Amino acid sequence: MVLNYIWIAFFLVAFVVAVGRTLFCGDFGIWSDIMGASFTSAATAFEIALGLTGVLSLWMGLMKIGERAGVIQMFGRVISPLFTRLFPGIPRNHPAMGSIFMNVSANMLGLDNAATPLGLKAMQELQELNPEKERATDAMLMFLVLNASGLCFIPIGIMMYRAQAGASNPTDVFLPILLATFISTMVGIIAMCLKQGIRLWDRVLISWLGGLAAAVSTIVWFFSTLPKEEVELYSGFFANVLLFSVIVFFIISGLRKRLNMYDAFIEGAKEGFKTAVMIIPYLVAILVAIGMFRASGAMDVLTSAMTSCAEFLGMDADWIGALPTALMKPLSGSGSRGMMVDLMSTYGADSFVARVSAAIQGSTDTTFYILAVYFGSVGVVKTRYAVPYALLADFTGSVAGVIAAYVFFH
Repeated sequence: MVLNYIWIAFFLVAFVVAVGRTLFCGDFGIWSDIMGASFTSAATAFEIALGLTGVLSLWMGLMKIGERAGVIQMFGRVISPLFTRLFPGIPRNHPAMGSIFMNVSANMLGLDNAATPLGLKAMQELQELNPEKERATDAMLMFLVLNASGLCFIPIGIMMYRAQAGASNPTDVFLPILLATFISTMVGIIAMCLKQGIRLWDRVLISWLGGLAAAVSTIVWFFSTLPKEEVELYSGFFANVLLFSVIVFFIISGLRKRLNMYDAFIEGAKEGFKTAVMIIPYLVAILVAIGMFRASGAMDVLTSAMTSCAEFLGMDADWIGALPTALMKPLSGSGSRGMMVDLMSTYGADSFVARVSAAIQGSTDTTFYILAVYFGSVGVVKTRYAVPYALLADFTGSVAGVIAAYVFFH
């Protein structure tokens, strides 16, 4: 229901802003820009779904092998002490546990192309446990917030964009991003636990979250000891070797079970194709609304208002230039990425505002894209409190990214 009102608001706000620009600024071309953005965004939505088709078919085929070989269930048993606390509605040793673990692991390694199909597989398995098929369960909401908070240990993509933009040290945003995304995830988990009545002082939950904090501290320490030029090399190497090792482990497990892995892969790949087709309407709906909102100039109005507020309060406004990235991040991954790249080209990759933008970009995932794709893939339309809690994680990540950038670069 909340997503419904937000979706409507995108169109209404865009219309009001466009009317204002026409009446007071004489800008008659704004209407062509808005309608052009609607067509472009609709085409982009289809292209995204089309691009996902191959990736979904690949990974859901591999997941089918892992499922039949018992690997997914094994991963579920390993992580079950933590996940049985965070997802009390999922039966112990259910395949959804393993799929959620695989999705979260891919996100942590910055492997977006792998994380999406794994997440869609997890949502399908969660939907099997859902007694009200159109209404999100508590487990789905916790899973969505975990994805929206976007815990990422290795932000390979952002490092790549900075390198292409000519940054003197493309990896210097690694630690600010790690700290921001960790804080965002912890806030998201704690908020959801409080909302769902999950006991935070459980010994197992504290041990796992404390271990995660220790892991983040270890990673920060390890990469801080490396020469700057080696950070990107080793992070990419570690992520891709680990991912390929998982694929090989699936295949070896299938050999041990004497599975017909080719047939299993084809069956899973067919499911991936069907899923890709199913999410097209949901992507068109959300991306068109966002595109028209952006083309109307409403985003520029928000940025100008924030700059004025910061200056009025006597705050440092150096970070305001990165605000469009923060505002766009929950709405469109490609849009926020484009704004980050635009800042790097306008002000320089090593400018403070470009580094702030990179820290924000890496702090969380794209909330409304995740909501549209994940809920759309299983036909859930009643998202309950998914939007406000996911946006809380987004807001926390953006604030943490700005503060981390000030600590490291200002």
